[in-house]
Amino acid sequence: MISLAGRDILHAWGKFIFTGVGLGLLIGVTLIMAGVYRGMVDDGKILLNNSGADLWVVQKDTLGPYAESSSIPDDLWRSIRTMPGVAQAANVTYLTMQVRKGDKDVRVMVVGITAGEPGTLGWPPQLTAGRQITRGHYEAVTDMATGFRLGDALNIRRNRYTVVGLTRRMVSSSGDPMVFIPLKDAQEAQFLKDNDAILMQRRRIEANPAFNRPGVPGLLDAVISSQTSSNSVNAVLVRIRPDYPPEDVANPIQRWKQFTVYDRTQMEEILVGKLIATSAKQIAMFLVILAIVSATIVAFIIYTLTMDKIREIAVLKLIGTKNRTIAAMILQQALVLGMIGFVVGKVAATFAAPLFPKYVLLVPADSITGFFVLLVICVLSSIVAIRMALKIDPAEAIGG
Repeated sequence: MISLAGRDILHAWGKFIFTGVGLGLLIGVTLIMAGVYRGMVDDGKILLNNSGADLWVVQKDTLGPYAESSSIPDDLWRSIRTMPGVAQAANVTYLTMQVRKGDKDVRVMVVGITAGEPGTLGWPPQLTAGRQITRGHYEAVTDMATGFRLGDALNIRRNRYTVVGLTRRMVSSSGDPMVFIPLKDAQEAQFLKDNDAILMQRRRIEANPAFNRPGVPGLLDAVISSQTSSNSVNAVLVRIRPDYPPEDVANPIQRWKQFTVYDRTQMEEILVGKLIATSAKQIAMFLVILAIVSATIVAFIIYTLTMDKIREIAVLKLIGTKNRTIAAMILQQALVLGMIGFVVGKVAATFAAPLFPKYVLLVPADSITGFFVLLVICVLSSIVAIRMALKIDPAEAIGG
């Protein structure tokens, strides 16, 4: 019986090879789609890992700083730092924007980090080249995915920065590479208006008699100064002491400071359960469609091959071959077709994954699951051909 299946495959090897390649490309796309989802989840976890935080203090009743905008005072970290269980606290800002690179734009997440030293919350944990930021202005550390190199200049809003360090796999939850700059520069880039807007706002303030009183010298300058300076950040990153549970530190901050605090588990739920939930559903729909298409292809080619050998099957029945032997031959052909497709798909996905602009994470467990699902699809797809083969009359071998 195995010989029958093998000889029939060799007889129609062209159809098997070309069908296997086509099926393999579909399987490769399926593995890539699963890898894209895995990559999105991994990007979110890497974002949290690279921040170095155990708690995120954000604006009350928001999902900031990654899923929603959040604005809190930049002096809040001082009072948080003195609370029981807090080992370290640092301000941070996040701004997704287009950064100019020569005559092209690169979409990045600009991260404003506080002054300090390597290991400070929010800093890139390790560099592949160069050094960390040491000056208070106009220096940047960029992820290698941005395409910048050491010594390159980049423009963020109206300021120009020099790349002094490079890092790897520092990305946002959307997969955008990160650019780290000093906190003051990031605050200016995110919260301050451009020069023309500042000038028009200054004229409005000067024209307002409530702010430009003749008998109150210095009032106008104070109001203008408050309008043209920024004292807001997106979040305070908190690292807690090892002997304190996260909730014992988070609850007092929420109760007494009137801010929302998220721990690592809650932040993962926000990133995975809310930010990429829609994308996950869309990918799941694509996977179902690809599975249906794959099953249709296998069923069609096996049915065609069976139809092409009606006389041969009739001869087998005429000489007393059992139905289960004929069914097993067809089933084996379907399984061989699926195995060829899986090998082609796995190779195609492995080589194509690095070419995608977003990070594609191919997990061995997904490949194993996909292999067994493909075998089930092949078995189900062969049922139509088997039913048709079992209905063939042995007289077909004589009557033609």
